[in-house]
Amino acid sequence: MSPRNTFPVIVVTGISGSGKSTALRVFEDLGYFCIDGLPAGMVPKLAELFSGQDKKHRGLVLGMDLRQPDFPRRWEDVVSQLQEQQAAVQVVFLEARMDTLVRRYATTRRPHPLETRDLGLEQALERERDLLDPVRQTAALVIDTTGYSIHDLRRVIQEKWAAFDEEAKGMRVHVISFGFKYGVPREADLVFDLRFLPNPYFDEKLKQLSGKDAAVSKYVLQGQPGSEFLDRYLDFLEYILPLYAEEGRYRMTLALGCTGGRHRSVAVAEAVYARLKDKGYAASIEHRHLELG
Repeated sequence: MSPRNTFPVIVVTGISGSGKSTALRVFEDLGYFCIDGLPAGMVPKLAELFSGQDKKHRGLVLGMDLRQPDFPRRWEDVVSQLQEQQAAVQVVFLEARMDTLVRRYATTRRPHPLETRDLGLEQALERERDLLDPVRQTAALVIDTTGYSIHDLRRVIQEKWAAFDEEAKGMRVHVISFGFKYGVPREADLVFDLRFLPNPYFDEKLKQLSGKDAAVSKYVLQGQPGSEFLDRYLDFLEYILPLYAEEGRYRMTLALGCTGGRHRSVAVAEAVYARLKDKGYAASIEHRHLELG
């Protein structure tokens, strides 16, 4: 996290229909001053004025997307100017699967900002994804809102941002447990298949428990190959995360999967999360399919 004498500026962006308006309301409830739809060229001036005037808000949150056509083109220049003003810039990027976005647009019946007579909705969404990819690469937090209700999204943003809204060394690392039968998280940077580990599902005493329970964690991780795998995996992370940070990565999302996302992946994710926190990383954890597995 940036030093405390810097001024927080959070940019909420992402694919149209992924929940940016909901995210802005969440940040407003968290005590930030929020503005949506501001042209990119006005951002540095607003931040300069706001940082010297407002003492009652935690920072400035800006909703930015392709409704401002100059946003992707001016992005690097805007970030550079904000950093010169000692602003701590962080990006929260929201996205979702194509079928989910199309369904949401069908419900709202609103046009996509890039949609034209010659460019249909799906093509417009793909074009938007391409244009915003450079911004996505700088994001401190990427959230896939597929399958989320408004209430789910509010809870997830509050939980994830709490883990990043603290001073910590190194990059931000988000750990996700998931079930392969429900799909691999789209936002994952590194995916690991844990289906080689012993499966508590076939033990009647453990079947109804989860990887958050000590008995399941012991079953998965204290024997072989669980114990050796965990040691080697943690060593691997301690080696590779600093290398990614040296290359300018802001965040990494680690996805750990088993069949149903309830036992093995959850147990390993909890152990990885605990080690990362112990090492001083700004880490967060999400058990995406725990209640489904």
